[in-house]
Amino acid sequence: MNLVIIGTGMAGYTLAREVRKKDPLARITLITRDNGDSYSKPMLSNALAVGKSPEQLILSPAAKMAAQYDLQVLVQTQVTGIDRDRQQVLTDQGPVDYDQLVLAWGAEQLHLPTAGDGADQVVRVNQIHDYQLFRERLAKADRVAIIGPGLIGCEFANDLLHADKQVTVIGPDPWPLASLLPETAGRFVEQKLTAAGVQWQLGQTVARIDQAKAGFTLTLSDDQHLEVDLVLSAVGLRPNVDLASAAGLTVSRGIVVNPLGQTDDPRISALGDCAQYGERWLPYIMPIMHAARALAATLTGTPTDIVFPLMPVAVKTPAVPISLVPAPPGARWSFIEQDEGLVGRAKLDERTVGFVLLGPQTLRQSLVKELS
Repeated sequence: MNLVIIGTGMAGYTLAREVRKKDPLARITLITRDNGDSYSKPMLSNALAVGKSPEQLILSPAAKMAAQYDLQVLVQTQVTGIDRDRQQVLTDQGPVDYDQLVLAWGAEQLHLPTAGDGADQVVRVNQIHDYQLFRERLAKADRVAIIGPGLIGCEFANDLLHADKQVTVIGPDPWPLASLLPETAGRFVEQKLTAAGVQWQLGQTVARIDQAKAGFTLTLSDDQHLEVDLVLSAVGLRPNVDLASAAGLTVSRGIVVNPLGQTDDPRISALGDCAQYGERWLPYIMPIMHAARALAATLTGTPTDIVFPLMPVAVKTPAVPISLVPAPPGARWSFIEQDEGLVGRAKLDERTVGFVLLGPQTLRQSLVKELS
């Protein structure tokens, strides 16, 4: 088998390892537009707390990955298209033939249009080279504004406190993590992060970002002004679907795949943050691991449906550790305070269908069992 994987993130390298376990003779080629080094993207938002520099976050250079797993890794290579008839990936270095192709090239940070001559200086962290730039600029900054009070924004806010930065989180949401947490839980997180040192401007958007003598002046939607040294955007992700769409594959929020992980074209699959499994888009680590193992079996001759177990989401905010399973619409939430934290259960017809655990995580496994 001649397998080509576009992307050298966690999805791409995990799949390559799983395929190599099953097929020692497969020809496996990975294509990436960056240098192909293997690192854990989730570590980007808590590297300060664990004392890691950008260089220390690299788990293995591309050359070592290639040698260890007998891979060809094409670095600094831009993919320009897919020729499905010829079964070729088109790149700026020439075409690459495939028998099976896997799109594993993740998602991009959303860019919100903002007025002002400082808008182009906003930092977005999605890859390790973005993070290197962020750390360089952070060394000269004391006051940091984070646009986006979601999961990544809250993780970065908590992490920046470990570097003794003044952190203000801005967003239109009424409480932190509003897309994941019900109000009672969100207010609890807000209270704990406030006590740790985070400041909030919720129910607000950033109308302008202007350069100032020292840093930037942010004009908020209520005409309030905020002086900061660095602006970090964490407003969400958009799955990379353009290549698939141009190739005539079905896309929705992500690249639509069947239970085997295949697109409309059985010779092309999608994996990770760019993939959409039915109605679900799952930009988390555990779905990647489960899907990669199943897809590796399918690619090596044993068709295997991708089945996701119950996968609680963990939020890396040490000031208030968070585990949760989002509840479906219409569920009723109830909360109890326990062990200096908060436990929330969501129920439908007396069945527990979701939970949130804030603070000590001793009840996590018992809550998972309630849903199993």
